[in-house]
Amino acid sequence: MSVPDFLMTDPAPDLTPAATTPAVAFQSAGETLLGVLHVPAGPGPHPVVVLCHGFPGYERNFDLAQALRRAGYASLVFHYRGSWGIGGSWSWTHVLEDAARVTTAVREPDFAAAHRLDPERLAVVGHSVGGFTALMTAAADPSIAVVASVAGFDFGRAAADCRADPARRSRYLELFGDVAPLRGTGAEALLAEMEEAGDSWSLAGLAPRLTDRAVLLVGTGRDDVTPAPFHHDPVVSAYRAHPVGRLEDHVFPTDHGLSDHRVRLTRTLADFLHRHLPPSPGGIDG
Repeated sequence: MSVPDFLMTDPAPDLTPAATTPAVAFQSAGETLLGVLHVPAGPGPHPVVVLCHGFPGYERNFDLAQALRRAGYASLVFHYRGSWGIGGSWSWTHVLEDAARVTTAVREPDFAAAHRLDPERLAVVGHSVGGFTALMTAAADPSIAVVASVAGFDFGRAAADCRADPARRSRYLELFGDVAPLRGTGAEALLAEMEEAGDSWSLAGLAPRLTDRAVLLVGTGRDDVTPAPFHHDPVVSAYRAHPVGRLEDHVFPTDHGLSDHRVRLTRTLADFLHRHLPPSPGGIDG
């Protein structure tokens, strides 16, 4: 299936129902998580893409959500506990718990029916810590068909790095120090949580649980946060060796936020989704 020109072309204006952008909320551990759902025009039911942002969440990938909506996908952007005014406290464990809760909630019958969603077709996509979260969430839920990690942060490998040379802890303390948009945490607590989790948060170790999934890994070649030789290349090698049969990987010559590769990222992601999780024929343009 060829991907339509969703980047520069709005969907046909006579498609009904029309596209909508409702604010949505989910309950997770007693806290209300807020999100924005980008629902395509047309009757659907539309496949769903849950977008997981990184730490602390300055880049929330709304450009991907809007483009994927035009390409026929209902795309959700949401905030985890303890971030950007959401109640509760931030931790890596809470991020994983909240992502698991949201990916379950969007497939609940009432929610799916209200927003014309197909609960049988779900992808999880994440950037940085969100990339880690996407892979961990998919590995724990065999019903998630497609997963994509962009500049994913490998906590297991980073924890091993600290064990190998405790002097490197200062690098991670600096990396985890930007907690201004977050509540209930700090760099030392986040580093201790990563070290305690250790190898259980290794992305390479997820290979046996992703063998039957479509997996997209995008690395970044000019990145001082998740440099590809450390965070991307070993994961690709592990998945190919296992093997993960429907693995696709790229390294783009760009920074951590893919600042000058947003169009290429969008096209790569949409093409991957169209091949492995095609949209409803009645809800796409082109």
